[in-house]
Amino acid sequence: MTETAAGLADLARLAEPDVIADPYPLFAKLRGASPFTELGGALVVFGKYQDCSRILRDPRSSSERERSVLAPPQLLERGRTRSFLSLDPPDHTRLRRLVAKAFTPRVVARLTPRISEITDELLTAAGDEAGASGGEFELVSQLAYPLPVRIISELLGVPADDHARFASWSAKLAHSVQPQFVAPESAAALAEIEQAADEFAEYFTELIAARRSAPADDLLTELIRAEDEGERLTVDELIATCVLLLVAGHETTVGLISNAMLALLRHQDQLAALTADPGLAAATVEETLRYDAPVQLTGRVARAGMDFEGMTTPDGSAIDPADGSVLLLMIAATGRDAAVFDDPDVFDIRRGAREHLAFAAGPHFCLGAPLARLEATIALRAIATRVARPELDVAALAYKANFNLRGPERMVVRFDKISR
Repeated sequence: MTETAAGLADLARLAEPDVIADPYPLFAKLRGASPFTELGGALVVFGKYQDCSRILRDPRSSSERERSVLAPPQLLERGRTRSFLSLDPPDHTRLRRLVAKAFTPRVVARLTPRISEITDELLTAAGDEAGASGGEFELVSQLAYPLPVRIISELLGVPADDHARFASWSAKLAHSVQPQFVAPESAAALAEIEQAADEFAEYFTELIAARRSAPADDLLTELIRAEDEGERLTVDELIATCVLLLVAGHETTVGLISNAMLALLRHQDQLAALTADPGLAAATVEETLRYDAPVQLTGRVARAGMDFEGMTTPDGSAIDPADGSVLLLMIAATGRDAAVFDDPDVFDIRRGAREHLAFAAGPHFCLGAPLARLEATIALRAIATRVARPELDVAALAYKANFNLRGPERMVVRFDKISR
């Protein structure tokens, strides 16, 4: 390790409240030191765009966390069926193929009227609550959260009365994607995660049984019927897939919408550009994904035979992880890599950069990317056209304690009027 290299202590700082609020100075330090090893070489940290892109696209990098020499005992003992997010081919290929047809850009585009309807409904409710003279609304709870959770719940066929039940479950399960060797959860927090997973599983077991006896026009019924080369999803695979879609299908989109609005409110020239041309909403989403991605880190596990030739530490030392080493990829840091993006710390909605890694890359490229992009684009366009003179209440801004699925927990926006 060189003097400029960062270590495990710096990684642990990612969980500190002040760093969660602005992790990018620390990411710059970690990126400058990457790749570097910790924990006796069992952990290799990457923050440069080219390195992370290469690993994500390498079919030999594993997504099966139990392969890791750092896998916590509770993960090995849990015995719970994993979602395809944590599987390698051929299991990953089979399960993803069964689900993917519901998330193609063409299929997702059909949701545009419903997403627009819900967005308008939520903004109208916020405007009515504030009154004709204007006021304020809390963007996360009044728009960024309910929009994606309602869409994915409706897609799966979850009854409207049950939508609220997912808030607590999802928030707890979202913590399970954080690297425990960086910021370990307490025994009590781990127990809460397990309880949430059990309650989720129990709920979907009952819903799956109901759909088997009375099919409906929803994604869950399609998944029950789905078949690929004679194989169908088992009940456990159905449960794991539903939990993944509900948690991943809205937690990241909440952060994307919130982070985008926060960046716009902090850069009034960019907000003015979007207000003048709401057609820039999709470009604003892409710039947000590069500039302030809702997912900060992702991991892979090194497998024997992976090629790390040419990857060296800043002092020129070779990187050669052992089989089972964790490869921690700081994908949010890659969006600020000056080797790929000009003026990377500048938020510019006309940049036109789509080669970011916010949705990962390779075999595990985010299945829900088209839906997340569409929801965020519609939400930003609606705000730009309907909300007059939005301003951020800086004092009321608060971030979630989750350092990986990062975004505001509370974000108050003042406005003059929300038009109908």
